[in-house]
Amino acid sequence: MAKAQAREAVKGGRKSARRPRRGEGRRRSLPVRLLYWAVTAAIWVVIGVGGVAAFYAHDLPDVSGLGGHYRAPGVTVLAANGAVLANYGDVFAGHVDVAELPPELPAAVLATEDRRFYRHFGLDGIGLARALWANLRAGRVVQGGSTITQQVAKNVFLTPARTFKRKAQEVLLALWLEHRFTKDQLLTIYLNRVYLGAGTYGVEAAARRYFAKPAARLDLAESAMIAGLLKAPSRYAPTRNLERAQNRAAQVLDNMVAAGSLDAARANAAKAQPARLRGGAEFALGEARYFTDWAVEQVAAYVGPARADITVYSTLSPHAQRAAERAVAALPGTEQTALVALANDGAVRAMVGGRSYAASQFNRATQARRQPGSAFKLFVYLAAFEAGLRPDDIVADSPIEVDGWRPRNYADRYRGDITLTEAFAQSSNAAAVRLSEQVGRARVIDVARRLGVASPLADEPSLALGASEVSLLELTGAYAVVANGGHGLWPYGITEIRDRDGRVLYRRQGSGPGRVLDGATAAAMGGLLRAVVARGTGRAAQIDHAAVPVAGKTGTSQDFRDAWFVGYTPELVAGVWLGNDDSRPMDNVTGGGAPARLWRDFASRLQP
Repeated sequence: MAKAQAREAVKGGRKSARRPRRGEGRRRSLPVRLLYWAVTAAIWVVIGVGGVAAFYAHDLPDVSGLGGHYRAPGVTVLAANGAVLANYGDVFAGHVDVAELPPELPAAVLATEDRRFYRHFGLDGIGLARALWANLRAGRVVQGGSTITQQVAKNVFLTPARTFKRKAQEVLLALWLEHRFTKDQLLTIYLNRVYLGAGTYGVEAAARRYFAKPAARLDLAESAMIAGLLKAPSRYAPTRNLERAQNRAAQVLDNMVAAGSLDAARANAAKAQPARLRGGAEFALGEARYFTDWAVEQVAAYVGPARADITVYSTLSPHAQRAAERAVAALPGTEQTALVALANDGAVRAMVGGRSYAASQFNRATQARRQPGSAFKLFVYLAAFEAGLRPDDIVADSPIEVDGWRPRNYADRYRGDITLTEAFAQSSNAAAVRLSEQVGRARVIDVARRLGVASPLADEPSLALGASEVSLLELTGAYAVVANGGHGLWPYGITEIRDRDGRVLYRRQGSGPGRVLDGATAAAMGGLLRAVVARGTGRAAQIDHAAVPVAGKTGTSQDFRDAWFVGYTPELVAGVWLGNDDSRPMDNVTGGGAPARLWRDFASRLQP
């Protein structure tokens, strides 16, 4: 009986433990299961985001030096009168706190770049959605969704590469910056580090570069112009296109009105009186960049690699440079042109390295090596004087043959026995070769070297006729030695270099290698050079003002490939070259033609 009851109990227990019908348990656990999967998904999202963050965070740049050095040193080149000629590198004028700025400037920046700056946490979802919608409607990128905090992260720490890694790191750094700094601190960092065109970094440098004043004194129109540069600094820089910069500033003013930070009346008043370049920023010489490029290349030799901002004080005269540029612009023709003007001690006062710096930065005054033609005869006659000959001595202007080579006079014209003065004035090739062979080519080369010609010179009979190539700068420097009575010189463009604090890093001292020509020899050569202009091949260089004595020499290379005139007045020495970069012959252009007229035009513009 007991066993039967036990079996029934077991049977009953088994019966009570029957399996639930299909779907019955699931219905009861659905909320639990949804919660489970939600938690699981969240965990995996966190793991995934954390993994991505960890992956891209392991090589994040060091952010500990946010306040340290972050840019290449800047080089500012000043003219002889103190005007700014050019800026190279990254110009930074100093740190300025946002609280020190006129309120219109940060308001203009925020209205244009990040209106929700003080309301987001480093990432602006609303702004990003707005930019995405605008870009979809336009079918192209017309708006960016990056916040100012993201721009600080990108500009200070990251490269501009458009990659997913860079964007992920930008987001991470933006969140870190928002945690580390206040909004005002972030805006201060941004305004001091952002690029604002013309080589300037930060609003202080831009204010001084464009408006010759500190950022704290900017007015509304100027603030709007600087804020407008943020979209495309190089394109909107007022030094490049003032009208374009003013139009962009007008858009910024409209943005400020739309953002509620400016009333329409003030905006319209600022539009009616747009910002303009002020002070030194207005000084612009289109082709002076040939000179400043040449000068800046020499800075490292004087002070070593620049590690901080420096100012280069140059020898360039704005008056002479303008005269040179206008004379070159007035010269008709399509040939390339170069002009360099020196003071008697070798200081470069003007330099034009080509017809257009924008079209070609190759400096034909310093970098080009061309055949000087008869302008090289200066050294032949100096060597002859040093060998004991005198200006009134006789030389045969008749056909000559040297080692099978027969030089010809221009138009095959020969004058027979003439004085050295007349042979030089009429640029007799036969006489020059005869003198060179008489005194020795080695002596001619020695004279050229003493007067500063460093280019290779071939010891060949054609040396006397300028067959070896030289630069316009070194040839003009050689003529300057004769002009100053025989004292050697080295053409130079820098008088002083100072650091940002005004400390002198370099100051030019001395005046050259000393005397390289006897005074009497230099005086005799000066007489020959004056005869060239008075009655010889250089008559076109005569200045109308009879009281201004002019001395100089023409030069024309074979097949009219190069045409030169180098000459001087008591105040200035100048050299002119005309030709084609590819050495194509010109249309019968000689040194006594267009180069002499260009030289006269330039020199005449300098007369009182």
